[in-house]
Amino acid sequence: METVRPRLLLVEDDRALTGLLAGLLAEEGYEVDVAGDGHSGLHHALTRGYQLMVVDRGLPALDGLALVARLRARGVTCPVLLLTARGSVDDRVEGLDAGAEDYLVKPFEVAELLARLRALRRRHPEVAGWLPLGRRRLDVDNRRVLDGAGEIPLSGREFGVLHALAGRPTKVFTRAELLSAVFDNADAPGTVDACVHHLRRKLGRDAVRTVHGLGYRLGPG
Repeated sequence: METVRPRLLLVEDDRALTGLLAGLLAEEGYEVDVAGDGHSGLHHALTRGYQLMVVDRGLPALDGLALVARLRARGVTCPVLLLTARGSVDDRVEGLDAGAEDYLVKPFEVAELLARLRALRRRHPEVAGWLPLGRRRLDVDNRRVLDGAGEIPLSGREFGVLHALAGRPTKVFTRAELLSAVFDNADAPGTVDACVHHLRRKLGRDAVRTVHGLGYRLGPG
């Protein structure tokens, strides 16, 4: 199978620093997406698959700690490295307790940042870009489902719902949670039901399980 570049989300509001880091990370072999505030970072992380995230603590709209905490609450387990101008022990503990795996104080050497990211990848082999779907696999990097017969094409929204469910397979997601994680807030809750219907047509009725009165969870596939 073709080797893919690891996907990394950089959430940083300093445009000069963002441009510098994005270029260096791309040279290091990452496929880099950028977001300039916490809300954009949340949307990217909930709707796309990443193997690593670099998040500035002092973000506008939604700060880095709140962003990481929301992602962990929604089942996103991608390793996060926090960047911050605060270097006290209490600040580092607060960042780690919020769900970050590592913490780097500004100003920093780029070589150290790259080394810390390599260390995170070694410590978290589960972020290889695949999620199990029963007898199938969800290719997070390329946003597709694969089984023994090949690729099963999905729309962007169908992939988003399946990715959310597969990322936390024991959790029952309410329609409101899926609507917030995958869809535009203006969409009606029935949009989630329609998407689940299409997933079942493509993957089989067992792919998504209905928990009556609560919502949906990943099925045995």
